[in-house]
Amino acid sequence: MKAGGACAVATGRRWIADSGVMYRILSYARALDLLVISHAEDGGLSAGAVATEGEYATRMGLPAAPAIAEAMAVARDIMLAEQSGARLHFRQLTTKRAFDMVRDAKQRGLPVSCGISPAHLLLSDIAVGGFRTFARLSPPLRSEDDRQAALEALADGTIDLICSSHDPLGPEAKRLPFADADPGMSGAETLLSLSLALVRDGRIGLPRLIEMLSATPARLLDLPGGSLAVGAEADLILFDPDKPWRISSDAMASHAGNTPFDGLPVQGKVLRTIKGGVALG
Repeated sequence: MKAGGACAVATGRRWIADSGVMYRILSYARALDLLVISHAEDGGLSAGAVATEGEYATRMGLPAAPAIAEAMAVARDIMLAEQSGARLHFRQLTTKRAFDMVRDAKQRGLPVSCGISPAHLLLSDIAVGGFRTFARLSPPLRSEDDRQAALEALADGTIDLICSSHDPLGPEAKRLPFADADPGMSGAETLLSLSLALVRDGRIGLPRLIEMLSATPARLLDLPGGSLAVGAEADLILFDPDKPWRISSDAMASHAGNTPFDGLPVQGKVLRTIKGGVALG
């Protein structure tokens, strides 16, 4: 697969429960210098859950899992990565305990990194109130304490990149009772605008944001891109960081505009996209 162009190995939407299997994956990936991307949720705790255990899940009668399901998965995978010497990236982390473990791993020099979506930086589990299925995500939205811990991890460099968590789903998957709806959000079109809010709030600077959205993912995956160097691929966007607009599910280019930010006024709009030196649209 590497010879065919694969740049990483991922566990997909689920955590690999068998530690022996995960260790072999990490060992093989280390031998080929491939990044391993892990979904961090202990399936034994999170199976059947649609929300994070807490006041709001209890009030709404939703099947829920404790937030430690994430930390337990992170702890095991970090230990296996340390043993195997593999490069490990956690697709999305959302809890204080998980960030503490990644922070410690980085301080010990381990090649461990993690990402997060704008939704988990800007929303807490309050957003699921009213059984809003557009706020049914994977991982689920966390408590306000965990959200604040995520912002701290963003500021101190524990979080390496911000991802779109783009998973568009049609009405047949979302317009259902909360527990029956599929998790996911349409995030590609709102990634930049929502992330720019972090700059305006003083959480990070604009150069760091651009690095987290482009240069860091390219570096981790050993892909060309994320650079304005002479000879680099001309994959660029031109954007106005202050242009106001309103997120509208119905107006999205994506076939399914399932976003928990529907109706939110934002700033920052892409004006032109250039792919391979050719302007699109």
